[in-house]
Amino acid sequence: MKKKFKVLKIEHVAIAVKDINKSKFIFEDVLGMDSFKKEIIENENVVVKKITGNDKISKIELLESTNPLSAVSKFIDKKGEGIHHIALEVDNIFNAIDYLKFRNCKLIYKEPKIGADNKLITFIHPSSLPGILLELCQKQ
Repeated sequence: MKKKFKVLKIEHVAIAVKDINKSKFIFEDVLGMDSFKKEIIENENVVVKKITGNDKISKIELLESTNPLSAVSKFIDKKGEGIHHIALEVDNIFNAIDYLKFRNCKLIYKEPKIGADNKLITFIHPSSLPGILLELCQKQ
């Protein structure tokens, strides 16, 4: 199967935190970065706080669980606060999913779901990568 999608950019780095308000302090007050959006993603059971640098392109997402059974809550319980995943923006998530299935990559979602900013998302399981969770996202 030929690869019929492109990775356009690193979209963001997501950090799992226990308390967004407490955690954003270091980024805003100490480092001088800007928070520009807070969003609840109900199907993922998280609150997302977006932070950017001066370039307004590079992004960090702080993830706070809204449910003790969520993936983010389980991550924090197991590993503590820290980098949860890296997100790559792709031009065609459907083709990416088909290609990754063909290449026997383990996906968290076999079909894309709606994530932050109303983007289509899926995740490549850490067992298919060097121990990291990788999100693929596409603007609708």
